[in-house]
Amino acid sequence: MQMSDAPPSSRRLLLVAAAALIDSSGRVLITQRPQHKQLGGLWEFPGGKVEPGEAPEQALIRELKEELDLTVEHDALDPFAFASHAYPDFHLLMPLYVATRWSGEMRLEPNSAQAAKWVIPAALRDHEMPPADVVLVDRLIERSAA
Repeated sequence: MQMSDAPPSSRRLLLVAAAALIDSSGRVLITQRPQHKQLGGLWEFPGGKVEPGEAPEQALIRELKEELDLTVEHDALDPFAFASHAYPDFHLLMPLYVATRWSGEMRLEPNSAQAAKWVIPAALRDHEMPPADVVLVDRLIERSAA
């Protein structure tokens, strides 16, 4: 975990839910952040911010529909791991869910991601990712080897 100069009490907590969508070949879907956003150009697990009053699973189902036009049912989300990372101006807490079932034809929404691709877990290390996502990569690689 990386610490910043800001005292912990001045850093807001940001809750973001993410998914490791795994296809029948064992590949994981990653999306590329738009250049104009913070951490632009980096690859990440799809998902997004949990809104006030929303459960992480609800947020993830909403975000996957909005950003990728994929429908994921609540019972298809398997809690897998989480990341906790101190960025300079906020602290990110990100539960990662694994899903192997969804419906819909993946379509990227404008401004949500620049690109998406399916990669084998070991190849996740070949993609530059935000620090919070990086800590989850080894867990996914271990899962695929089991």
